[in-house]
Amino acid sequence: MLSKEEILLIIYFVVVILLLTAFVIVFFVVYQRRKNKMLQEQFEAKQRFEREISQSRLEMQEQTLRNVGWELHDNIGQLLSVANMQLNIFSRNLPEAEKNSALEIKETVANSLQEVRSLSKSLNNQVIGYAGLVVSVENELERFQRMGVIETELKVTGEKQEIPQQHSIILFRILQEFFSNVIKHAKASALSVHISFTSEEIIITAKDNGQGFDMEAVKKNSGLFNMESRAALIRAKFELETSIGAGTSLSLRYSLMGHQDE
Repeated sequence: MLSKEEILLIIYFVVVILLLTAFVIVFFVVYQRRKNKMLQEQFEAKQRFEREISQSRLEMQEQTLRNVGWELHDNIGQLLSVANMQLNIFSRNLPEAEKNSALEIKETVANSLQEVRSLSKSLNNQVIGYAGLVVSVENELERFQRMGVIETELKVTGEKQEIPQQHSIILFRILQEFFSNVIKHAKASALSVHISFTSEEIIITAKDNGQGFDMEAVKKNSGLFNMESRAALIRAKFELETSIGAGTSLSLRYSLMGHQDE
């Protein structure tokens, strides 16, 4: 039979052990919370840094493209305009037999001037922002069609929704990068684009019937990286599907929720 003092001593030790256990548990929980908070802050800081780097890089790219667009419009376009006027003057004094040749040259110069102006618009983000996504994509596809480089098709469904100009430019640049890769590498004869508007998101799909490629072989391709980086900036879901011999498909899902006031 335990004495009263022994029982009290046992109770004392049990209480002390319980208190120590509770202290260890509380300390561990607080430590884990602080650790998780610190890791979350580090992760968010890293994301902010990466977004700022991507934003700065894209701003520099946009400035470069805008400058090239201005150069094309103001310098090359001006030279072609002057050449066109000189051909007009020159052709007036030509014999009838040679006028047809002069007219062909004049037509070529006029077509070149039109393409230079169209290209300068597709490079200038101010023009793209003003025209909007659908019109900019339509103009780009029509330019490819005129040049005879590829057959194009654009389908737009749903009621058009307003999106921030900067986001419209970014979406267009992603598509422009995809179009450029199709024309340069895919050996495709057809390119189709579908822009679907809903009340909550814009779904964009672009497909070609080209030769496709091995995704693993081009994972670090700068064009693919540019498209993914741009999509991440506006929180758009980006997917690229392809396989050798089966063409390439791009999918963009841009949420309209939370972007209206940006």
